[in-house]
Amino acid sequence: MAFSVNTNAGAFAALQNLNKTTASLNETQTQINTGLKVASAKDDAATFAIAQKLRSDVAGLNAVKGSIDRATSTLDVAIAAGEAVSDLLIELKEKAVAAKDSGLDTASRTSLNDDFKQLRSQINSIVNNAEFNGTNAVKNGGSAIVAITNDTGSNTITIAAQDISLTGAKVTISAGTSISTSALASAAVGFLESSIANVNTSLSALGSGANRLELQKTFVNKLSDSIEVGIGNLVDADLAKTSANLQSLQVKQQLGLQALSIANQAPGTVLSLFR
Repeated sequence: MAFSVNTNAGAFAALQNLNKTTASLNETQTQINTGLKVASAKDDAATFAIAQKLRSDVAGLNAVKGSIDRATSTLDVAIAAGEAVSDLLIELKEKAVAAKDSGLDTASRTSLNDDFKQLRSQINSIVNNAEFNGTNAVKNGGSAIVAITNDTGSNTITIAAQDISLTGAKVTISAGTSISTSALASAAVGFLESSIANVNTSLSALGSGANRLELQKTFVNKLSDSIEVGIGNLVDADLAKTSANLQSLQVKQQLGLQALSIANQAPGTVLSLFR
């Protein structure tokens, strides 16, 4: 074996191994710090690209959840208005049936008619105020309730508007309906019975829409969770394994430093040849 003080092959080899160990140690420490085995494209370009695509899907689904939540809130307001109108129609029918009694005195009939008009006017007040986030689905000319259902926004669920105002076709009494006479009261009862049936049909449609939105939200939550688990399977580090690897690399680094120190002392043995 040749002795040289210019070139120390052993030190070079020891340094190369130490650099490899140090690089592995830095990578392991990064995994522990971030909890990720693929934290950037340089760790694993293909896996990182797949994970980023899946993350974009999750971001899109988060927007879907927000859209469904807004649609659900709008629908809840519409349903509340529909139920209130249905209750008012029942009260109006009670007043109209009472006013059919031909034996009523004038004061009683006037009182019933006044109550009837107040309740009748309340319908439009409720309907016109049944708005959420700029959408009213129960007034005359109201807007349909729309929610996006996929991460690209290309699919939607639409719940049709239900006009339950006094100017719509479903509520067959009008702003001028009166029960001031027995005959008018009798006619009003017929209108109110059909109105109650129509409003209940509208409530059924709104309720079905609410159930559909709830089912879609449940599905979107499950889909989002599944994708996030998939991302974790791709990029998350096994911290138990990483911790064990850290201990091993720390020992290897210490040994590498020792080996480099020994290799650096090797040229000094040449001096013994000149004594």
